[in-house]
Amino acid sequence: MTSTLHSPARPYDELSISGLDFWAQTAEEREKTFALLRAQRPISWHAPLEGAIMPPENDGVWVVTSHELISEVSKHPELYCSGQGFQFEEIPDDVLSAAGSFLGMDDPRHAALRKLVSSAFTPKQVKKIHEQIKNQSRIIVDQLIEKGEGDFVDVVSKRLPMWTIYEMMGLEDLDKREEAAHHADGMVSWADEDVAAGREPGEVLNESLVGLLSMGFEFAEERRTHPKADLMTGLVQAEVDGEALTDEEIASFFVLLSVAGNDTTRNTISLTTKAFQDFPDQRTYLLDDFAGRIKPAVEEFVRWASPVMTFRRTATEDTVLGGQEIKAGEWVAMVYSSGNRDEAVFENPNRFDITRWPNPHVGFGGGGPHFCMGSFVAKMQLTELFDQLLHRAPTLRVGEPEYLTGNFVRAVKSMPYTL
Repeated sequence: MTSTLHSPARPYDELSISGLDFWAQTAEEREKTFALLRAQRPISWHAPLEGAIMPPENDGVWVVTSHELISEVSKHPELYCSGQGFQFEEIPDDVLSAAGSFLGMDDPRHAALRKLVSSAFTPKQVKKIHEQIKNQSRIIVDQLIEKGEGDFVDVVSKRLPMWTIYEMMGLEDLDKREEAAHHADGMVSWADEDVAAGREPGEVLNESLVGLLSMGFEFAEERRTHPKADLMTGLVQAEVDGEALTDEEIASFFVLLSVAGNDTTRNTISLTTKAFQDFPDQRTYLLDDFAGRIKPAVEEFVRWASPVMTFRRTATEDTVLGGQEIKAGEWVAMVYSSGNRDEAVFENPNRFDITRWPNPHVGFGGGGPHFCMGSFVAKMQLTELFDQLLHRAPTLRVGEPEYLTGNFVRAVKSMPYTL
């Protein structure tokens, strides 16, 4: 299905979120625009978002900013599909499948693949992952204390997700872990000058995707021949109703884990560390009863950070959303970072408040069939790392974060720290 083109006479919203200059603002500055859109027109028509490698064939996108409508889109995949892309790019089907795994799929294949992957997360495997995360968190904070100062992202935030994902998968070679993490950065940061290092954005994205896929194929074949007690072995051996994962599906899942598992948790760690400094009463409150209060706290970490800011869907048929007619083939963009500040759902949403409960944030995908299946790993990481950080590094101070400019991930490139 191709996007339906509209008459140029349709006006774009006066509060534009399309330009990269908008996404170069701070989250607090962007929120002023989102708050107006939520209050006055929670679904609005905007020019194609800048920053795409290929100019989209459609002439605009519906932007959804309220928690209610984001949830509605998320929970109705029959009306708003993922199989035609989930970012603001015109991407060939083979590339979409290779880069997005089941993020770029619809049922029934989406449900079948999730079931297969889930079968590899046995209770024994989950327990092993949790023990690994505890050990990793302790060592990382040991080294944070030993160094005394540096870039918090390099020393802590990026290390834990990378270590967890690749130890969980069974990737033992440290050089290969670094290589995979480098490619994962390229998958979401191809437009950033530091990451591109003089290369064209399309070149960065292609090199990163091919690099991760090649590693995924090679690793799957190695574990098929030499199985071990790790997740990759579980994936190559997984079978549900007589069906196994193909090598292409395993390699694509390796790409997905490398990108989603690395980047989102990394940025939540950085942004939460800064939040505890800006809201010291919340740090004190959590430390008074860490074990009893960490569960709701983690949900607030995710709401506050909103590490994935946007996702898109494509309308499968003519429909109505929030009173607005949507035509088949039109793009619908969900702004999670806006939904997580919706005053209709969250009291005093611009305050970091770990006592919120329930906390119906849309940080793991807004519900529905695409709810993040790795959310339990992210929660383990956040729990164990902040247990170590808050108890063992009480004099930790961080400086202002340096952000990546983009409309997909709220990425912290660097953030200085001292003890």
